[in-house]
Amino acid sequence: MKKLYRYSTIVFSVLSLSLTSCSDYLDRDDDDNITEADVFARYEKVNGLVSDVYAAAKKADRPLVFFEHFSNSAITDECEGTNVEGNITNNFNNGAWNPNSLPGSVGQYWEALYEGIRKANLIIENVEKYNTPDNPQQDGDLRNRIGEMYFMRGYFHMLLMRMYGEAPYIDYVVHAGDNMDFKKESVHAMVEKIVADAQTAYSMVPNKYVKTSENFGRVDKGACLGLIAFVRWVAATPLWNGASQYGYNLRRVFENEYAYDINRWRRAKEAAKAVMDFEVGGTKRYSLYTKHDANDFKDPADGNLNDSRVYARLWDMFYDMDAFANEYVFFMTKSKDQAWQGDIYPPSREGSSRQQPVQEQVDEYEYIVGDYGYPVYSAEARKGGYDDANPYVKGTRDPRFYRDIIYHGAPYRNNNNESKIINTASGSDKIGATNATTTGYYLRKFQQESWNKSGNFSINAPAIWRLPEFIYIYAEACNELGEDIDEAYKQVNIVRERSFMKPMPPEVKTNQPLMREYIQRERRVELFYEGKRPWTCRLYLEPTSKEELAKESLWKSSASDNSKRTQKYWAANNGALPRCQRMINGMRPVQDENGAISVGGVKYRMERFCVEERVFSIQHYLFPIRQSELQKTPSIEQNPGW
Repeated sequence: MKKLYRYSTIVFSVLSLSLTSCSDYLDRDDDDNITEADVFARYEKVNGLVSDVYAAAKKADRPLVFFEHFSNSAITDECEGTNVEGNITNNFNNGAWNPNSLPGSVGQYWEALYEGIRKANLIIENVEKYNTPDNPQQDGDLRNRIGEMYFMRGYFHMLLMRMYGEAPYIDYVVHAGDNMDFKKESVHAMVEKIVADAQTAYSMVPNKYVKTSENFGRVDKGACLGLIAFVRWVAATPLWNGASQYGYNLRRVFENEYAYDINRWRRAKEAAKAVMDFEVGGTKRYSLYTKHDANDFKDPADGNLNDSRVYARLWDMFYDMDAFANEYVFFMTKSKDQAWQGDIYPPSREGSSRQQPVQEQVDEYEYIVGDYGYPVYSAEARKGGYDDANPYVKGTRDPRFYRDIIYHGAPYRNNNNESKIINTASGSDKIGATNATTTGYYLRKFQQESWNKSGNFSINAPAIWRLPEFIYIYAEACNELGEDIDEAYKQVNIVRERSFMKPMPPEVKTNQPLMREYIQRERRVELFYEGKRPWTCRLYLEPTSKEELAKESLWKSSASDNSKRTQKYWAANNGALPRCQRMINGMRPVQDENGAISVGGVKYRMERFCVEERVFSIQHYLFPIRQSELQKTPSIEQNPGW
């Protein structure tokens, strides 16, 4: 007779590529005996196991708290993190991470991702093996759950590929005693297998779930299309498509497969367009959130303490379930709650400003000149009136800036929901004060800022993917292919218009590098603090590109002091600060009787300064596989440079 085992153990013991022993795999628990056949003979048990896979997927990529206590924004030129909770993000920025030490592990690294893959494989295999019955309450539910597991298998492999690059693709159950001679596969081979799993899932899951359904948020056909488009885009980006042209000189296992191929952009274009054009019942499945008009500046408490600088639409697009239902392609609900916001608040609101935007990010919010938007580091912005000593003038910057960033002189509120002007020159919010910003900025995006430290609420945003991400992939692919440029221009401007932002200037349509720059900047602004930047800066090989290295060299030669370097670099109109991930900068108020910014009766001008230098070396493009995993599976090669 087959031995009896506790079902949660027999199904979900971790037999990842770090394979545990046979005895670890099937641990006996005499207090709760149930056979494997018993588990898979009941739909409700299988449904519970599927829920566990969703929980693992949620842990694997939580945009607000990728490292549990911190977003991954703080290991990029988006934000600076404080040194609490073990100094997680600063360990990355200081170079204090390696195969023996990966900070902030909460289910997002190699071994946990393979655990998720194994869970999905076990369900797929055993539902067929034991002929699991359908849900007696609703025909077709079992087929939906199986489809979700095909999606999840592809999704976990996508997360592996995003972080580690080449990896084994495990699409079967690995049993104790099986051959463990696993080998990496090329990124392009992985992409094809992810696409195949997503296509299988697409054939099994429903078109959509309405927001009132108990299944709202589960994988649907649109999510499958999103997964396909995302990995097609990854395959087309420089890290995996012509990396040697961008200064990448390390050798990966399948380096010969990574020569430039323009057809990868064509496949990315087609896949992104499939998301954009997907219809359900004759209507486009996805649309941008456009509630509230240009005259509505009410905040979440139905007031207006932001001096009519933040549009209601830009608040609600992260909380209104209509946005989740129509714009969000794939998302995980209840990522965090009000405790996250308490950590983010400035000290004047009893917060600890755990993550602080940096100047490199702030500079990406364009300046409006006439009918178009231009980067603040452009000649057009300077000629149009941009003043770096007074950079936050109402109505002059991309409206998303006022929604995302709290700055010196920003209209804000206190914990009594009374109007307050932020002062980073003095008081509890002063730069460098206890628990205060070190960059001159506080994070505003995603705040329910009327919350006064009393009561509870859930934060469901940001999504894994929103519609704009696929619009950018489509537009970028059009630009790289040199086709459908007018449509690409139109689509990107539709996203900007949704945020009441002026369009890109028409000259981008005849200037491929300029269009590329605008799309990249648009991605940085629209998707700020949504867990994207650590991957995009790597996929585009920015830290080792000729352009960024030249700017970094120019910055270093500008002066002997880092803050002076930043100031002189900017004064010389050298363009954007280097996107090298090796420094971050801030903006501080300087008392000046001729200053244009008045806070508390004192006049100020703003001045750039360097916050810190960071470490980013060429091996950091890919994360290292833990040494303990390699010791258990010696057929797997460590990533290059580690």
